[in-house]
Amino acid sequence: MGGTGFIGYHLAKKCLKLKWNVSSLSIKKPSKFRKLPKVKYLHLNIGNAKEVRKLSKKNFDYLVNLGGNIDHKNKIQTYKSHFLSVKNLFSVFKNKSLQSFIQIGSSAEYGSIRSPHKENNICKPQLIYGKSKLQATKFLMSCYNKFNFPVTVLRFYQVFGPRQKINRFIPLLIKACVKNSEFISSHGRQKRDFLYVDDAVDSIIKAIKNKNCIGKIINIGSGKPIELLKIMKYVKKKIGGGKFLLGKIKLRLDEPMIIYPNLRKSKKILKWKKKISFQSGIKKTIKDYELQIN
Repeated sequence: MGGTGFIGYHLAKKCLKLKWNVSSLSIKKPSKFRKLPKVKYLHLNIGNAKEVRKLSKKNFDYLVNLGGNIDHKNKIQTYKSHFLSVKNLFSVFKNKSLQSFIQIGSSAEYGSIRSPHKENNICKPQLIYGKSKLQATKFLMSCYNKFNFPVTVLRFYQVFGPRQKINRFIPLLIKACVKNSEFISSHGRQKRDFLYVDDAVDSIIKAIKNKNCIGKIINIGSGKPIELLKIMKYVKKKIGGGKFLLGKIKLRLDEPMIIYPNLRKSKKILKWKKKISFQSGIKKTIKDYELQIN
């Protein structure tokens, strides 16, 4: 699910290299720069129970749920795509011979609690996206406990890299610097955890192959938060352009100044850790966006 999206594209690409048969379930067809040969693209809305039942005749070894509405201002669609979709998928695949169901969760599930986040923390999400993701996590964990449903929840932090839509912090920043235009931001003193997309994909592949992960919630991030202003200055230096308008966007009252995960479980259970440094990842990302923009 979500195979036409940013992380889904990179995951499908990796799976093809592993010689796996790959199907992508999504509402929309893939854009030209994300379409992959040999991927079977299926189009349906997993937030709609009737449409999901069309999958009852399909058999998959593994399912990875990367789907979800990216416009979080639409609360109803966000709830349907991030929670009801999970219930719909379970209803169809609960009695199938699935080896693994990988649910991509989010750091937003933790809400405003203090970092570093641990998977056993009591989560306090404030916004509809985090609330919907947390509901999905709780539902799937109950399915594991009651029905032995083979689910693993990977809670991603800020994933970045080539082919991401230009509506996120790093793509918007790179675009402003390439075009030497204004970049409107907060004061930039908050720190966030960023992970290069290849490392995120690697964690999914490891989770698929590792039976010890089933029934577990596992944080996936770099573990080393970076100040946003530092990233802005670094990208500007690499590209040469950009005009920063700091302080124009106000932080939410409940927005933490620092967000990053505890990665003990990812190292101990998943046997995973990041391989690509932020500097190496951002250079690859800049190169890709410069080609797209120019």
